[in-house]
Amino acid sequence: MFQRLFGRERNANRAITDALYAQIVAAARQTLFYSDWNVPDTPLGRFEMLSLHIYLVQHRLHGEQGVAAEVAQVLIDEFFLDVDHSLRELGISDVGVPKRMKKLARMFYGRTAAYDDALRENDRAALAAALARNVRPDAGPWPQASLLADYVCDASKKLAAQPTESIAAGTVAFPAPGPHEGGQHERR
Repeated sequence: MFQRLFGRERNANRAITDALYAQIVAAARQTLFYSDWNVPDTPLGRFEMLSLHIYLVQHRLHGEQGVAAEVAQVLIDEFFLDVDHSLRELGISDVGVPKRMKKLARMFYGRTAAYDDALRENDRAALAAALARNVRPDAGPWPQASLLADYVCDASKKLAAQPTESIAAGTVAFPAPGPHEGGQHERR
């Protein structure tokens, strides 16, 4: 009886985190990032955008308790499982995957620290500089970094306004990327 009860709860939590993760991936794959804002449409560019969106949800759920904290942990676990799977699909050997995973985990947590600092200080210039360093490290000047910084700030505000219960139930909404005007169309 206990196994059935806990098994159902685990399956319900899995459905919630699968739904959230799918919404995060969809937000990270919005075409405008790659077509107009010159985010590289490469495995590393897609990793950067997925990392950014995972970060935004983690940032929103930071400090939450109960189910929301569990969801945050399962999402980060799912993210790293997805990265592991992607590395294997790219042909990285079983021996090379752990080394790459350690490097990518360091990259992810280094980025989250930089993004946290910039958001806490409400410093869009610092956020744009961090995004440029991470998303296009070898490209020189990247004018669209400020657009992405505006998007991140807007997304952070939009996520902060979403009830924890709604996120913990499997719904998260990000703004559509576009000109920073406050009257953006929303993506659902």
